[in-house]
Amino acid sequence: MIARLSIGHRLTVLLAGVAALLSLLSWGMVSELARQAAARSQDNVLAASATTIAETIRSEQGEVRLELPYSALSMLGAISEDRVFYKVVAGERVLTGYEDLPVPTDAATGARVAFETGQYSGEAIRMASVRRTVLAGAGPVPVVVTVAQTLSGVDAVSGQLSRLAAALSLAFFLVAVGLSIFAARASLRPLNAFAQAVSRRGPSDLRPLRRDAPPELAPLRGALNRLMDRLGQSIRRSEDFIAEAAHRVRTPLATVRVQAEIALRSAESEESRQRLRRIIRAVDESSRSAGQLLDHATVAYRAEDLARDRIDLGELVAQAAAALEPTAAMKDIAFHIATSQARVVGDAVLLESALGNVLDNAVKYSPDETTVHIAVSAEEGVARITVTDEGPGLGEGPIETLTERFRRGGNTEGVVGSGLGLTIAADVLAAHGGRLDLRNAAEGGGACVTLVLPSV
Repeated sequence: MIARLSIGHRLTVLLAGVAALLSLLSWGMVSELARQAAARSQDNVLAASATTIAETIRSEQGEVRLELPYSALSMLGAISEDRVFYKVVAGERVLTGYEDLPVPTDAATGARVAFETGQYSGEAIRMASVRRTVLAGAGPVPVVVTVAQTLSGVDAVSGQLSRLAAALSLAFFLVAVGLSIFAARASLRPLNAFAQAVSRRGPSDLRPLRRDAPPELAPLRGALNRLMDRLGQSIRRSEDFIAEAAHRVRTPLATVRVQAEIALRSAESEESRQRLRRIIRAVDESSRSAGQLLDHATVAYRAEDLARDRIDLGELVAQAAAALEPTAAMKDIAFHIATSQARVVGDAVLLESALGNVLDNAVKYSPDETTVHIAVSAEEGVARITVTDEGPGLGEGPIETLTERFRRGGNTEGVVGSGLGLTIAADVLAAHGGRLDLRNAAEGGGACVTLVLPSV
């Protein structure tokens, strides 16, 4: 059962178990000490009473005389409601008291005060005896004074103290449980801080943990750092492999496309031309996918160590639009750019790649002889680049899923694409502390994509 509990609950249960054991031990010790103290107090009073009676014994005219001091017996009644018995024996003769009261066996040994527990009249009693020798008549006469008292008073006092000790032990246990819960939570706080430090990180943040930790958590921190280092190396190898594969695929694809275009010009039958056009289309799609895989790998690589340059977004938009001008001209698509002063700090290569992919999507999905509108705006702490086209829009499905890898809208059938353009843009903006906003244009259809970045 304990094995299924969390570490905090397990630690609390163990500490509570220790507190319960200590509470039981303290209750037992206090109860025993209370019983011994009550018994010792009774013995002292019995001894004092017996000694007081013994001191009144004297010899007169050859006989042993005794004037019983009742104050010696009244002191026993002052401490409890127990019954008191006494007996004084001179030689073989009982001078006074209860004749059948037993005498402690140690009374005749010469011990100063002898104590013994026994039974009398159906009750447990505690007896104290004192032995004296009195010169009377022809020689010394041994005199034994025995005083006894029942034990109910001692038991009542010890029981009361035991109950008090039980109440204190229970209070101690409850306080200890509360402190155990606090101690368990306080002990696990560094571990929770570790977990929060890891959970707050993004999926690509594999930096070593530098948080201070108790010595007990140092092995865990070291193991996590080694794991993240191995994971980072594995990711980098995968990205390098993808980039190398994409680079190596693009060259032969370009060769295949050139040869297919040459064959298309010389083809005589319409069937052959259709086949060649399908080949060219497949080569274009593969080449585009390889290029975007290379861009994605570049984003993943550079995002770990971003350049921090001051970038004018107006100039960035102009460069990206100029790079796509030949592609847009083939469809008679025009760029309408409205800029305002906006500057950001970031990696120009990555930001140009993100904007280029957004503009490429706008050109690709826009009908011929339309306009792609690009607007740069800035407000307090935020800069925006808004790209609006006149194409079919973002479809009717959930828009937020379009930034996932290889995810395309439901209205993109027949258009060459890899499903990586918006993913690259979203990753670049996330690395810069920004975001990519997607929505359908309010008027005239089309998609509206906004790149949001912190401004300076």
